[in-house]
Amino acid sequence: MDHIGERIKKKRELLNLQLNDLAKKVGISASGLSQIEKMKASPSLHTLKTIADSLGTTVGELIGENEGTRNNPIIKAKDVQMIESNAGGARIYQLSHHDINKQMDNFMVKLPRGTSSDGFFMNHQGQHFCHIAKGKVNFRLNNDEYTLQEGDNAYFNSRTKFRFENEYLEAVEIIWVITR
Repeated sequence: MDHIGERIKKKRELLNLQLNDLAKKVGISASGLSQIEKMKASPSLHTLKTIADSLGTTVGELIGENEGTRNNPIIKAKDVQMIESNAGGARIYQLSHHDINKQMDNFMVKLPRGTSSDGFFMNHQGQHFCHIAKGKVNFRLNNDEYTLQEGDNAYFNSRTKFRFENEYLEAVEIIWVITR
């Protein structure tokens, strides 16, 4: 918990959020937030929760709850967990420990027949790398369309419009890496 201010500042900077903008969202002065980030003041629990919500994270992350995961870089197959699904039935699985200090996130996206990537990975800065681990998928990147098969890859900026869609019989599995 000693480094809470550093974690807040790092997360804010990762989101390209100015100190003044976060302070307004939280409802405190920029000076007050600066004092918290410099660890010269401690936020109340209410303020900490509001900061976490504004940064799209949890109080646990800001207090360092998961920092021990850096000492355990392994996730066994039995421990991989689904973290999100969309309306069509596509699912995302987290392939690495959650850590506020990571510079990339790793996922397995499973697209059963007739599903797409709609609703996944929106409003994100950074870059995407996708590896088709299983199956065949239609991929739209801006106005270009591609058919990607097992072993094929895609690499693109997050601000680019994209969509994966499985119109084929076999379920598709995509290894998806996003930089922050």
